[in-house]
Amino acid sequence: MGRKISVDDLADAVMENLMEYADIASNDVKKAVRKAGNTARKEIEAGAPRDTEAYAKSWSVKTTKETSSALQVTVHSKNRYQIAHLLEHGHAKRGGGRVAARPHIASAEETAAEQLERDIERSLRNG
Repeated sequence: MGRKISVDDLADAVMENLMEYADIASNDVKKAVRKAGNTARKEIEAGAPRDTEAYAKSWSVKTTKETSSALQVTVHSKNRYQIAHLLEHGHAKRGGGRVAARPHIASAEETAAEQLERDIERSLRNG
């Protein structure tokens, strides 16, 4: 059963419980964001062109910003970032013509975003 409180203390009790719930929810969201970032990295590595393994292995996840209630991660290529957009979208050749696009980043982003949404919904429903 719950505890008994007076009407005068009701607002404080409600705020205390809401703050506790917010802490739990923010921790669950942070875990989901980390997991989605790692999923995106793995998907990019798996779908990356394999002319050399260096490009595929260059992807990592970096925590960009973290506060007590939020987390922002960035999935990036550590040392091959110059060619990521060229591979994703294709590019013009020096002597004319074009190199075909080899999309591998956009699909990984979609997969990670869907996973993030599912994980957040699940954690907030299940508590």
